[in-house]
Amino acid sequence: MANDVLGRRALGRATLERQLLLRRWDLPVTEAVERLAGLNAQDPEPPYLGLWARLAGFEHDALTKALDDRGVVRSTLLRGTQHLVTAADYLAWRPLLQPMLERRQRGFFGRSTAGVDPAALAAAARRLLAERPLTRPELGRLLAERWPDHEPGALAWSAQFLVPLIHPPPSGTWGSRGPTPCVLAESWLGRPLRGRASSPDGMVKRHLAAFGPASVMDIQAWSGLTRLREPVERLGAELRPFRDEHGRQLYDLPDAPRPDPDTPAPPRFLPAVDNLLLAHADRTRVITDARRQRVCVGAVVEPTVLVDGAVVAIWRIARARGTATLEVEPLGGLSGTTRAAVAGEGMRLLEFADADARDVRFVAAGGG
Repeated sequence: MANDVLGRRALGRATLERQLLLRRWDLPVTEAVERLAGLNAQDPEPPYLGLWARLAGFEHDALTKALDDRGVVRSTLLRGTQHLVTAADYLAWRPLLQPMLERRQRGFFGRSTAGVDPAALAAAARRLLAERPLTRPELGRLLAERWPDHEPGALAWSAQFLVPLIHPPPSGTWGSRGPTPCVLAESWLGRPLRGRASSPDGMVKRHLAAFGPASVMDIQAWSGLTRLREPVERLGAELRPFRDEHGRQLYDLPDAPRPDPDTPAPPRFLPAVDNLLLAHADRTRVITDARRQRVCVGAVVEPTVLVDGAVVAIWRIARARGTATLEVEPLGGLSGTTRAAVAGEGMRLLEFADADARDVRFVAAGGG
């Protein structure tokens, strides 16, 4: 049993099952976000679209209510990017991720904040936010009163990495735009964060539950943490070892679902920066390396279409003269049957995403 070999399709089906993509599930939003180990949330719409692809009967108000009720929060977290996670996960994960976030702050803003003591900047931001919520531009302008030789935006973004902050609604809700508000996490949640965590064991298991089987490099790519080999190996008998068809060592929770590789995987439309495409160092279980070069360009991760568990197209919504059309750009040949299935799912997506829905059409690369 130890070190059984799992092929690409077997790995893909396992991850699709855990990411709620082999069928639509009847789950409360907060439970779904927990099972997914969070949703990428650089923009307001992707988490809504990601949940629509995964949950039966999902409506916009369900996620908006979870944000309003503070069961789900939006903040800088995994890999130093914006995520929606449950409040419980935020409280547990932010201390563990804090050293990584501090490194990211130095990498992104170290030069533009040279001469500013990070501890002093964090303390100043805390004092300002203890008085009232502030938008990121407001926070930057106030911090610049103390450090007038530094760019306000760099100061505010640095505070976001150095201090546990949450972006409360309406920020992060469907269709919302404008300056991003910030509040202290402890104030918003009414609970203190745990002390600076030292053991990543729980986060390792959560990644495997949501994305496994996975390698150490996969877990690191998802979380932004480093040096996880020793913690993974320390878990020992709590994990089941596998290998992929290239001989790479993989780990999984013993009782986690691993469906038959031939389990049907219906067409699914995924939003930009969907966690499915960002949770592994080796993403070939869902996208070929060649197609990854088209889909993942720098920090951009295009909205994608899955067919039979693999990325086959990208999509966009084009608006003209008051109507909305879903444009699907295949990344390879698609049969007529496949196009019909994709078009049907695409029309349902368009009706969810835009009240002015018109139709679905297939376009050539860069098409219109």
